[in-house]
Amino acid sequence: MARTVGIGHQDFEQLITKDNFYIDKTMFISEWWESQDIVTLIARPENDLLYD
Repeated sequence: MARTVGIGHQDFEQLITKDNFYIDKTMFISEWWESQDIVTLIARPENDLLYD
């Protein structure tokens, strides 16, 4: 069975117990903040791709 990306969960324990896939964006946010770009586009996938 394919793992689901845990979107909108606030409880890390729940992510683990439900075997959700977790993507850590900590380094991405740090690099983005330090780059001091004027504009940043962070695209979101279509909803139908998230909920098969």
